[in-house]
Amino acid sequence: MSFLLNERLEAGGIDFGLHGKCRVLLKNNGVFPWFILVPEVDDHIIELHQLESDDYDSVMQTIREISKFVQSHFTPDKLNVAAIGNIVSQLHIHVVARYETDPAWPDVIWGHAEKRAYTNDEILALREAYRHYTF
Repeated sequence: MSFLLNERLEAGGIDFGLHGKCRVLLKNNGVFPWFILVPEVDDHIIELHQLESDDYDSVMQTIREISKFVQSHFTPDKLNVAAIGNIVSQLHIHVVARYETDPAWPDVIWGHAEKRAYTNDEILALREAYRHYTF
């Protein structure tokens, strides 16, 4: 298997380690609580339906578990889950907590100008909450 995390995903994310077959990244934008799941599969697999059945099941379980964590920890009004990949073709899934009060509501967050990097304390607190969450 040849897996290498896309440079753009790596540069914009904080690595939370592996969960199932997925690399879990926290998007470094505290305006929108946003995780990106990157299945560690061959580079030629760029769509969910291309995954082998066992890998598909594992990725779907990870999406479900990370979604439950985001729902529980951030208590959003809506949870957005998407595998878009128009700019970065490497298979990845976005799990984003949305609020009716967020600056992009009800529009999409992609390309939204408002950004704020997480502080070290915020990252540590999120890592701790993630580590202690019962999946």
